[in-house]
Amino acid sequence: MKANASLYNQRLLRGQAPSYERLQARFAEDGSSLDDAPLALHCGWGRLLIGHTYPDPAALANELLNEKPGERDIALYVAAPQQVLAQSPQQLFLDPSDTLRLWFSDYRPSQRVFRGFRIRRAQNQADWDAINNLYIARGMLPIDPTLLTPRHQGGPVYWIAEDESSNAVIGSVMGLNHQKAFNDPEHGSSLWCLAVDPQCTRPGVGEVLVRHLIEHFQSRGLAYLDLSVLHDNQQAKNLYGKLGFRNLPTFAIKRKNGINEKLFLGPGPQADFNPYARIIVEEAHRRGIEVQVDDAEAGLFTLIHGGRRIRCRESLSDLTTAVSMTLCQDKRLTNKVLKAAGLQLPVQQLAGNADDNLAFLDEHERIVVKPVDGEQGQGVAVDLRTIEDVQAAVERARQFDSRVLLESFHEGLDLRIVVIGFDVVAAAIRRPAEIMGDGRHTVGQLIEAQSRRRAAATSGESKIPMDDETRRTVEDADFSFDSVLPSGQRLAVRRTANLHTGGCLEDVTAILHPVLKDAAIRAARALDIPVVGLDLMVPAADQPEYVFIEANERCGLANHEPQPTAERFVDLLFPHSLPVHG
Repeated sequence: MKANASLYNQRLLRGQAPSYERLQARFAEDGSSLDDAPLALHCGWGRLLIGHTYPDPAALANELLNEKPGERDIALYVAAPQQVLAQSPQQLFLDPSDTLRLWFSDYRPSQRVFRGFRIRRAQNQADWDAINNLYIARGMLPIDPTLLTPRHQGGPVYWIAEDESSNAVIGSVMGLNHQKAFNDPEHGSSLWCLAVDPQCTRPGVGEVLVRHLIEHFQSRGLAYLDLSVLHDNQQAKNLYGKLGFRNLPTFAIKRKNGINEKLFLGPGPQADFNPYARIIVEEAHRRGIEVQVDDAEAGLFTLIHGGRRIRCRESLSDLTTAVSMTLCQDKRLTNKVLKAAGLQLPVQQLAGNADDNLAFLDEHERIVVKPVDGEQGQGVAVDLRTIEDVQAAVERARQFDSRVLLESFHEGLDLRIVVIGFDVVAAAIRRPAEIMGDGRHTVGQLIEAQSRRRAAATSGESKIPMDDETRRTVEDADFSFDSVLPSGQRLAVRRTANLHTGGCLEDVTAILHPVLKDAAIRAARALDIPVVGLDLMVPAADQPEYVFIEANERCGLANHEPQPTAERFVDLLFPHSLPVHG
């Protein structure tokens, strides 16, 4: 083949969409033998069909219809999508994604140095397991590495970003060399499956993965990199635009299946719900259960199936009685009921005058202040050691409830156990929001950046507030919002681990100690509540020691994926319904 096209020739090519006819013309121009063999490469989650290698629309449509169950095939570079869709309009659909291209002649390397992680190829089963955990956390299909088209046959390469301090996989991306795949005369390449751990504290992981792929293919003498991005993924588009990617006039087609149904069905009634209501509504849709939207903003909906109607506010339903709800909302009553059940709890007292509060502080030395009726960590201050801090925390807590509790502080990890139908469905260690220093940015700037990342990963549900509690936590670590955090140093900026205040979750369902499971079920039965999130302080999830902190009658089921929280919730409401898939 001829050498790479000149910059002048590239400019002539930029406005031309990929097509079978143009590809064959380029083969002829380069003196290569014409290749009529259509190309389908397996990427571990499904096949990538290179659309402009298919001689006619019928051949491409037929190949898409051969998609295997549980996989997702994508046909890219489709020049005339209407002709392909016409072959099977009931089973195929036009993917609402934009294709972007970066010509390497336009690329400029970064002037910024990113530290704290390294990029390498995925090379063993542990790497594949880590990538799959990452993909599942981001709602993507896992990879079966045994199905991958071999690299020497033009198959894909997966790269991972690995944290230098913990060796944890915090990001991944797939690259495809088109020249190896089908002797591409235009020397192209493409990027797929970019994902970054939603709990990652390292800045720039996604950008570095993209840049690594660009520079890797550039060093191989290739000319451009293509990618497909959902049309409304503005955060990703902002990154790609910064790197120099521009729209390419071509299309992608997929087959309709349960994995991608939201792409061809359009926004359903769940579109306006928050993630906690949406996960339940989507599960109901999958089972053919009717959803009546009562108030999307408040998370209120009614599920109807077989003559049975159940109203819900997220995971709170008609099955939870007013008494059970009251027992959870009033933390004093929660404490009394669980203590009567023989469970281990902290010492409590209502906040009173300064002398009473000081006496409680002197007795326990370290205490917690919280409103009697509160949620989402609002008004909670942890590990207070001076009467001045206690009095200030009491005043802040009174903004949420006139009644304020003082509680003995207990060291440990914050464990959330979800019990549905008196069975433990999920358990996760909740870790407070933290930042990672880079030696350049202030603590305040790092908090703002991490808050933006958490908000993007959770549809705006998780943010780190720049309030007095965050300031106190930072100052107790001998920093301020204006301090520059040394490179590689971690700093917890909240003491509570609530998701709404930037906390992260680590699933520990598989290793939960039987004593903790039993305690959670006993607590749910004592409260007589069918769905509840129980918060405990524990030294570790696989050890029996615990102290109960509180019970949540409206726990967030979306926080515990991939555990089947929504499935078990709908099972409880409609025990005779069956999932459509699996």
